[in-house]
Amino acid sequence: MSYTTSDYSDCPGFLRDFLFYLLTIKGRSKLTVEGYYIDLRTFLRYLHLQKKLVPKDTPLEEIDITDSTVQLVGSATLSDVYEFLNYVFSQKSNNANTRARKVSAIRGLYKYLTNNVHLLESNPVENLELPAVKKSLPTYLTLEQCYELLGAFDTQDPYYKRDYCMVILFLNCGMRLSEMSGLNLSSFRDNTLRVLGKGNKERMLYLNDACMDALNEYLDDRKHYKKIVDTDAMFLNNRGERLGQRRIQQIITELLQKAGLSNMGFSTHKLRHTAATMMYQYGDVNVKVLQEILGHEHLNTTEIYTHVANTQKEDAMASNPLAQYHRKNKQ
Repeated sequence: MSYTTSDYSDCPGFLRDFLFYLLTIKGRSKLTVEGYYIDLRTFLRYLHLQKKLVPKDTPLEEIDITDSTVQLVGSATLSDVYEFLNYVFSQKSNNANTRARKVSAIRGLYKYLTNNVHLLESNPVENLELPAVKKSLPTYLTLEQCYELLGAFDTQDPYYKRDYCMVILFLNCGMRLSEMSGLNLSSFRDNTLRVLGKGNKERMLYLNDACMDALNEYLDDRKHYKKIVDTDAMFLNNRGERLGQRRIQQIITELLQKAGLSNMGFSTHKLRHTAATMMYQYGDVNVKVLQEILGHEHLNTTEIYTHVANTQKEDAMASNPLAQYHRKNKQ
């Protein structure tokens, strides 16, 4: 799926400035900012209704917010925001992550208006709490399933070495889909890859033997591509252009199907989970080091892999053939 960013022309100036601040200064992804845009546009429309700036029977989606003022936003109370959240949550099916995003959008706007540009003297939603988001254990491939995936390639396919290289990098380096698509030839030096992650933050990944072999074989094959348009792009499509995220996802989906691993919830992001789980489970990796490898901003995001390991330990203990032994003549 490809995403296009709105020009936010239907937003008042202060909201447009906030959204571009998120994109340029904070380095938030286009998809994240697009979600904030939709949530905050709905919030301003709701305020127009609540403050009786439009007839009460006006459909929410038809309310023009271009004339919204900072004073309107500043007039909202914490109770107003709770009423808005109750309204949108009752109108649509929202999971915990979606609810948390809506609250984050509102909190972010008020913090920006108060602390960054000082258009509001006080923050009426300072005590607005984020909804609790239940953290589930990540889905990942077992070691046996990894072998099945790596054995599913058609070596006669003209792009076999390219696709094999990407899978090896996913499974060993734990890169995000956007990071894989964004790799350049200049990203590769000696035994390292320079990766551009979330918030435009760079990190260095050290390549093991499997990655080095796969990457060198692919780069040698790449030299013989008939057409190369994006000369610095690491991975190219059949037109010689940078391989996009959507196509990479399609390639991985097709390979999972060939390996008999379809309809199991696996994806490029699950390959990232797999790499992290393998490193923690088999590599005795410190969770802080794992955080740096994965490019997580917060350590608690990485700590979920310690829970995976604990679950695996519990399963291993339960699988002991003596686990169900009960002494017959207990005193």
